[in-house]
Amino acid sequence: MDFTTLEIFLLVAERTSVTRAATEIGRAPSNVTNRIRALEEELGVGLFSRDGKKMTLTREGRLFRSYATRLVALCDEARNALKPTMMPDVLRLGSMESTAASRLPPVLQTINRTHPDLALRLTMGSAEELTRAVLAEEIDCALIARLPSDIAMPRPDPLEDLDGDPVYREDVLIVLPASHPPIKTALDVRVSWLAALEPGCTYRRVAEQWARPSPTIATKEVSSYHAILASVAAGDAIGVVPRSVFELMDWPGDARTHSLREIQTLLIYRREASSPAIEILRRALHTHAGAH
Repeated sequence: MDFTTLEIFLLVAERTSVTRAATEIGRAPSNVTNRIRALEEELGVGLFSRDGKKMTLTREGRLFRSYATRLVALCDEARNALKPTMMPDVLRLGSMESTAASRLPPVLQTINRTHPDLALRLTMGSAEELTRAVLAEEIDCALIARLPSDIAMPRPDPLEDLDGDPVYREDVLIVLPASHPPIKTALDVRVSWLAALEPGCTYRRVAEQWARPSPTIATKEVSSYHAILASVAAGDAIGVVPRSVFELMDWPGDARTHSLREIQTLLIYRREASSPAIEILRRALHTHAGAH
């Protein structure tokens, strides 16, 4: 059984005629007939009732048609997946909340204008969650913050199995209550909490590493950057926020911030799994990154 024979079987079933099917695919009617007979012999059942020149599916033929349709569709899907020059209809993009808010809107608008047939499906998550999703092929690519080497755990780097294209550099800030004196180190902090996102957040890990020398600072996990700034405004916490997000937010009065370090944002995707859609995204990202 081969896929060409399955395609011929489906065409004869649809046209109810060997002659019409043969004409459509440019084969001799005898070739089509021989293919159908060989398929019936292989399966051990009759697939068609022959009434003159009309070919009508038997009960077994109708049952087999459902399987043949699925097999041919799966074959087509496999062929398309192995053709990197083909444009997929959907690009599954993962992004951290901060990048989605501060960087992506003009990028997505550009892609929507220049490639309206390409749909982008956006998934939000932490850098760790998004990396796992790319490796598991749940998404095609993701924008993540690279963890600095002096903070990374001594374990295999998952990025070794991925391609990573540096796109942005984010200045990571500690945001202080307005009444808090300036600081140089974590030992100068006079409040007890560090407001941050989930444990998989790279910016949180950078801030926790910085705060480690202070015995009085504990992490308070919140759900969003707005919640981080609300905690800071209440006066009982400092917060960790990338500068690009901080500059977007409505912060009353004079803000007091302390810069920790710059962190790279990478576009990651599976090695040798690039596609025209990822290349379109990559170009748009670099175009807008260069405009900043």
